[in-house]
Amino acid sequence: MKRPSPAPVALLAAALTAVTALVALPGGRAAAFTGDNHEDITRRALPWEPATLTAMADARDGAVNADDKRPYFDLGPLHCDNADYLAPRHARDYPRTRDEASTELVACVGTSVARFRKAVRAADGLVDAHGRVRADQTDLSTPCTWDERPGPAKCAVLEQLGRGWHPLEDFYSHSNWADRAAPGALGIANPPGLDRSEVAPFFDIRRYSAMEDPDWTREVRALVPEDLATGCYPDFDSTGVKPASCHGRVAHNRDLNKDTPASARAKTDDNFRRATAGATAEITRQWKSFGDELRSAYPEGGRGAQMVCALVHDDPVTDCPSG
Repeated sequence: MKRPSPAPVALLAAALTAVTALVALPGGRAAAFTGDNHEDITRRALPWEPATLTAMADARDGAVNADDKRPYFDLGPLHCDNADYLAPRHARDYPRTRDEASTELVACVGTSVARFRKAVRAADGLVDAHGRVRADQTDLSTPCTWDERPGPAKCAVLEQLGRGWHPLEDFYSHSNWADRAAPGALGIANPPGLDRSEVAPFFDIRRYSAMEDPDWTREVRALVPEDLATGCYPDFDSTGVKPASCHGRVAHNRDLNKDTPASARAKTDDNFRRATAGATAEITRQWKSFGDELRSAYPEGGRGAQMVCALVHDDPVTDCPSG
């Protein structure tokens, strides 16, 4: 039986409330791009200096991998999971509708929108009212802790960006956006591939962050191709439901993920390369958009440009003198 889809904005609000209420606990890696692959993607995408880049990208302790620790690991929207769907021409009576699948994708986008907004607010602490970099807020000599608790502004910005970028990277591994199906009949065990080389248009996170949630939600739904799917995974979807199994659905582990070159779907054509290339291009776009937003949101005295400089450099007090 198909469960009814909740109102998208109410569903999204509930999912985000659950996410922001979490306190990170130790846990294992998620069934997502491995930490090493998240690190490789993030390092290729960001033109940052070494210590700052390591704080963001490190396979074990980087901000971009913080969502792969429990309890964040167990929330499907943080990994773009459970947006699985097959049209009737591929699977008659598939147990999830296009609308239900799109609802899960909306929840995934929503987590990144919320993190983007928080990162912009946290960036205000990087510099003082005159645009001078604040040493106490940008020093990374003490490692950041990704626990959502108050700390130096640079750590706060990196945490919000890393947690917001993680699901976007996962999308390219967990979905059929960039990949190709294996030869043979299409269906649950071999879902269609969309073979897209461009970044996904429904990850326009900066623009969505300035919109009312119902407005960008409608746009995302309108931009989702009919055959788009991400894999079913036994974590909590945006309604708080945890599937007992993914029987009869396109499964993350068995059918769709490209988390490592050894994954079944990664072995078709060059699907692993396609997934990592898409994720890298996405983070390149997201970083540029965030920098543009800081310069726009904090124009007075060039404060926004100083914030960008403080995020890129390991010694911003020296490397980012105010004018």
